[in-house]
Amino acid sequence: MLTRARKAEIIKDVSEKFARSQGVFVTSFKGFTVAESNEIRKLVREKGGEVRVIKNTLIRIASENTNFKAVNDYVEGPTALVFAYQDPVEIAKVLSGFIKNHPSLQIKGFVIQGKGYKPEYLEDLVKLPPREILLAQVLGTIQAPVSNFVGVLAAIIRKFLYALKAIEEKKAKGE
Repeated sequence: MLTRARKAEIIKDVSEKFARSQGVFVTSFKGFTVAESNEIRKLVREKGGEVRVIKNTLIRIASENTNFKAVNDYVEGPTALVFAYQDPVEIAKVLSGFIKNHPSLQIKGFVIQGKGYKPEYLEDLVKLPPREILLAQVLGTIQAPVSNFVGVLAAIIRKFLYALKAIEEKKAKGE
């Protein structure tokens, strides 16, 4: 049985994990073997995340004053939290791939940027391109009008210079 001091320590630790996280996935591990548990922990760790099994009441208390309060909507039964400290899309891809081979792991829901999502949206999240590509697409969209404007201005100057060149050539021929 956990002492009051140990519970307070766990709550503080989990609150810090919530503060550092970009996203949190709530999973059920009913019927999960130790080997499967070790495998998913390793895969998640490689992508900049962490898997923690925590008592539900401690999760509820720890998430109270964080952006991840929506986690409480999915906490029921045996629960493990998967913290995504870097890119939540990468963690979602790992979980989605793992679930295909190990159906005993189930996603109950996930929270990204303070908003909770049902497990059905996991596949939509997995289909997203990596963050760097999304940023490049946004930058390209912002840059396109400026680039086109510069191209139009350059075309006007270029046509003017072609006209001057044609006039110069015409005068050189003596016409």
